[in-house]
Formats: sequence, structure tokens, C-alpha cells
Amino acid sequence: MRHAAVEEWEKRLDQVMHELDAFLEEQYAGTYVLHPARPLRGRTANPSHDGLFNIAANFTLGLGSKIGKGYVVDIRLVTLEHVSAAVRDEIEDAAMQQLMTLIPKHFPDTHLQVKKDGPVVKIFGDLSLGKA
Repeated sequence: MRHAAVEEWEKRLDQVMHELDAFLEEQYAGTYVLHPARPLRGRTANPSHDGLFNIAANFTLGLGSKIGKGYVVDIRLVTLEHVSAAVRDEIEDAAMQQLMTLIPKHFPDTHLQVKKDGPVVKIFGDLSLGKA
């Protein structure tokens, strides 16, 4: 059983990921051919199951990282085409900028930051549950 405050916090984080997915889908629509086994954008109830992007935030204790604990943002492109490292960096930069806009909207009284932690994008800072 999980605490209700944890459920609520992660529900808001999932909404952030869905809005980030929509943003990246708009930015990169038509740039790459969708994997043939992947449904078109908007065809499933969960945006991580359709379209070009599969985006998720997964908690990490951050052992061995400079930043520490937080949520690693996993941005995967679902295509058989080659995506260059430069384009991947461009996508991560755009995602980080968008996250800095979305996070205060969904977590207004929480101090969270978005930075690269080695090779990954991480959301970190005040991960408390408030008055849980």
C-alpha cells in the first residue's frame, strides 16, 4: 500500500510528463518515421504508448551521482531511423526548458530543479510530500 500523498505527487508528475510528451510531439512531428508497431499519436489513453516519444520519470536514489536523489527523465524516440547525438541533445535541451516551465505550474509551492546529471536529465530538489 502506498501513501495517498505519494500517489498524488506522482499523479502530478505524470501530468508533467504527458504535457512534455505533447510539446515534443508538436516540435518533432514528421521529423522521423514512427516505428511500424507503434500507434499514431493520440490513439491510446496514455501518450507514452503512442506517437514518436515515450517519456517517463523514474525515481533514483542517485547513488554515485553529483546531484543525488531525484527523478530521471527518460526520453525515448520510437523510430527505426538513426537519430544523431546532436539531435538527441537538442531534444533533451528543449525538454529541459519545457520542464522548467511545467514544473512550477504543477508543483507551485515546491522548489524543484531540472539539470543534466551526467548523461541523464534529472528533476531534483524538494521531493517532500508536504504535510503528509
